[in-house]
Amino acid sequence: MSEPLLTQLSERLTRPVGESDRQRARLHLLDWLACVAGARESDVAGRGGLLSMPLAGAALLGNVLEMDDVHRTALLHPGPVVWPAALNGAPERLADVLDAAIRGYEAMIAIGSALDAHHYSLWHPTATAGVFGAAAAAGSHWDFSRDTMVSALANAGSVSGGLWHMRHDDVMTKQWHVYHAVSTGCDAALAAFNGITGPAALLEGPQGLFAAMTKKPGVLAENGDSWLIHQVSFKPFAACRHAHPAIDVAMELRAAGKLAPPFYVETYADALAFCDRPDPVTELDAKFSLQHAVAVVADGRKAEPADFTEAAIAELTGLRAQVSAVEDPAITARYPAHFGARVNGLELVDTLGDPERPVSEDAIVAKMRSLADWGGLDAGEADRAAEIALHGDSAEAVDTLLKDWLG
Repeated sequence: MSEPLLTQLSERLTRPVGESDRQRARLHLLDWLACVAGARESDVAGRGGLLSMPLAGAALLGNVLEMDDVHRTALLHPGPVVWPAALNGAPERLADVLDAAIRGYEAMIAIGSALDAHHYSLWHPTATAGVFGAAAAAGSHWDFSRDTMVSALANAGSVSGGLWHMRHDDVMTKQWHVYHAVSTGCDAALAAFNGITGPAALLEGPQGLFAAMTKKPGVLAENGDSWLIHQVSFKPFAACRHAHPAIDVAMELRAAGKLAPPFYVETYADALAFCDRPDPVTELDAKFSLQHAVAVVADGRKAEPADFTEAAIAELTGLRAQVSAVEDPAITARYPAHFGARVNGLELVDTLGDPERPVSEDAIVAKMRSLADWGGLDAGEADRAAEIALHGDSAEAVDTLLKDWLG
């Protein structure tokens, strides 16, 4: 009989982390810091003081702009959950934080990849799988044994949750989901450190997570001898990832001088389920609107946060009315391994920021500068963040940076 899935995963988490893995993690750290910086002046900012976790403010802000990193087949955003957990009570060395984050990404993505389409139709995977990522990251700092890590993961997963219904209202529940995943995972790790045990078969057991939340669970994702963080995509545009393929194609057409109305978007079913929104009203609506996303590009904009405000919504009414969106079953068949779209006949199978079409370190630094400016920080703060994340080895420097930004 094979060992329980969480036992297998916890064994995997004991592997050594290499320097190339840490260099990859540095890019994701900078990307997360950029997202936090850009959200400093959002409605969510300042709410963290009401919560108990020291890094509550940062945990609440990481996914506000919809520019957080994403794993395609797991359909979740690891960065906003894993980095606050990896930094919570962190040791002095940034290298140890990077190692903790890599393990957090591994656990969150591995389990998230096993959750099926039924799960995604109702549950927010960043929340449901996020508790495992936070527990793994926090447990890494205590150098947990395999069995102790199993307990941390199992107890975190035993209270996993996060319903998608918040998509129907202009509320802050999505940010609360991230905070809850971080705090729950960290608490589960602390409990395991103090001897609180948990069920190793929490995932596949008869009354476990798969039985409760899926119809046809898959297998835990692996990346061979490498770590799953190398499969994570970066988001260059300030919109839901399901809108990115259409934005990407529209930008290719615009660069070639071939983007002209009317605009016909063909994409996969989930992109329509989440982003078929021809008449957005709020900023959140606009970020989840294929029609607005294409209109943004047609107007010559860069798909930055300013392009999804209520002012931009009003300015782009005419262009948005010329965008239609339908499903192409062939594109759906390739999803979620490939996030693709076709606009006015031009099709891209993969989207900018995916491993097949990676963005450069310079592009992530440029994203940091752009979002720091949007968040009211001067250029020097963006350079400070880039230096700390890409070249530093002080966890305290990251903590101080966040305190300076968030008060």
